[in-house]
Amino acid sequence: MTRNKGMHQPLRFVWTDGTNPDFVRFSADMEQYYNVLAGGAENRRRFIPHNSLADIHHVLMVYQDTVPVGCGAWKQYDQRSAEMKRIWVAEAYRGRGIARQLIARLEENARESGFSAIILQTREACIAACALYRSLGYVQTENYPPYADMPLAICFEKAL
Repeated sequence: MTRNKGMHQPLRFVWTDGTNPDFVRFSADMEQYYNVLAGGAENRRRFIPHNSLADIHHVLMVYQDTVPVGCGAWKQYDQRSAEMKRIWVAEAYRGRGIARQLIARLEENARESGFSAIILQTREACIAACALYRSLGYVQTENYPPYADMPLAICFEKAL
C-alpha cells in the first residue's frame, strides 16, 4: 500500500556527482543488466573500462520522496560535446516518462555549461533505449572513440 501511495508523489531531481551512493548502486545494477544482456562480463570487457564513475561530475538523481528511482549523468567529451552516461530508471518505475524528464534536464544543463551537442553510446540490443533516444531527436552517428572499433556499440548525437 505504501508503494502505491508513493507513486503519486512528485519527482525530485537532485544534482550530485559520481560518488553519490544511490548513483553508485544504480551503476552496479546497470553493470549486472549489461552483463546479462551481453552474455557475461567477458563479452563486455572492452566496454567496462569506459564506465568508470571517477570522472563523472555532473550526476542527476531522481527521487520519489526518499526513494531513488533513476539517474543519469554527463561529462565533457570534447570542446563542443558532452557525453551522456549512466541513464537508468529502476524497473518498477519505467514507462512513466521519468527518463524523458531526466534526459531533458541533462541536455539543458550541458547546454547551459556551453556545449552545443550531446553524444552517447549504447547497444542495439537496448531496444527501448534506442527508441527513446530517436524519439527525443537523437541521430545515430558513426561510433566515436573509444567505441570506433566496437561493432556492438552504437552511438547517437543531438544538437543542443
